[in-house]
Amino acid sequence: MNDSGDSGDSGSGTEEDEQATRRLAAWRGAERRLARRPNEATLGERLARLTRDASAVTDLAGDLDFYGDGVVAALEEKVARLLGKDAAAFFPSGTMAQQVALRTWAGRTGNPAVALHPLAHPEVHERGAFSALTGLRTVHPTREPRQPTADEVAALDEPFGALMLELPLRDAGFVLLDWEELEEVCEAARARDAVVHFDGARLWECTEHFGRPLDEIAALADSVYVSFYKTLGGLSGAALAGPQTFIDEARAWRHRYGGQIYQQFPQVIAALAGLERELPKLPSYVRHARVVAQALRDGFAEAGVAWAGVHPEVPHTHEFRVWLPYDAEALTLAGVAQAEETKVSLFGRWWATDKVPGLSVSEVTVAEPGLEWSADDVRAAVADFVRRLPGRA
Repeated sequence: MNDSGDSGDSGSGTEEDEQATRRLAAWRGAERRLARRPNEATLGERLARLTRDASAVTDLAGDLDFYGDGVVAALEEKVARLLGKDAAAFFPSGTMAQQVALRTWAGRTGNPAVALHPLAHPEVHERGAFSALTGLRTVHPTREPRQPTADEVAALDEPFGALMLELPLRDAGFVLLDWEELEEVCEAARARDAVVHFDGARLWECTEHFGRPLDEIAALADSVYVSFYKTLGGLSGAALAGPQTFIDEARAWRHRYGGQIYQQFPQVIAALAGLERELPKLPSYVRHARVVAQALRDGFAEAGVAWAGVHPEVPHTHEFRVWLPYDAEALTLAGVAQAEETKVSLFGRWWATDKVPGLSVSEVTVAEPGLEWSADDVRAAVADFVRRLPGRA
């Protein structure tokens, strides 16, 4: 799965292109949705929004940025304050930020082993970059589809220099630990003389679950990476935050990796706008995601679906996963037809699961458009969706 809500597969050719075009047209034409997918906006719409945002978050009479000064430096200072860290550095991508963070810690600890979950982003979505580019290697405290426990971190049978925790762990269903469990896991890593790094691509949405502000969450880690496009709706880009000397060294590695970019004001303006517009709303999205998740379960039961899974049962963030015992293509087509005919888009793309034949999964995000949905609205949309599935008409 990718973050656009559409295909990340290797299919090609006219038929696949036509299907992708139909999906996008259906999603764009929907009048009701739980969240707006990143690829639904047209180029003109995105440029118009960026222009509107610019006047709200920065001084248009100010100077352009060059190689990281100006508005880029202002964003870095803002992120450092939000996360309670000494300093932060802007990166073109989260992949680059994570590579730099972990290789910098490896140089300081003298240990190239990184403890992380096998479903974490570097293991699944970065083409083996740790070993290919940095000489790092990974060890896994657990292979269960959940966050590792303190006992599992303590029991690792070899030394490791850093523990990387992805918060939330997206490929396990956007799952988090409880606050006390997170504290214990971090303490267990430090008892092994390791540093703690948070892959916080979606850290912004974790405050409601933990019941703690961002800076208190980030204080548990030695360094934190955050993304500006996943939750905040930015164009691209990420930030790495931590101690001043660590960030100074990370900036040097960023330059070596090709991340010292001439001008980045469009990405930075979009990031500042996301922090201004979306960040304060995220707790309400998380709370309403719990309403939507329960309504989905109720709706599938009322529609007579033999089995349906919503995970986590009570979402930890404003994102969660849904499983159904139908073919992925049939489920995707049902959602497209629903959007085309009723202008209601309940689900995006579905994928076949790796381990259970006949079971498909989709990801659900609840954002500002979803706040308008009552539980009754969700159940009605489920009923309409289910009747479009094979053998259900």
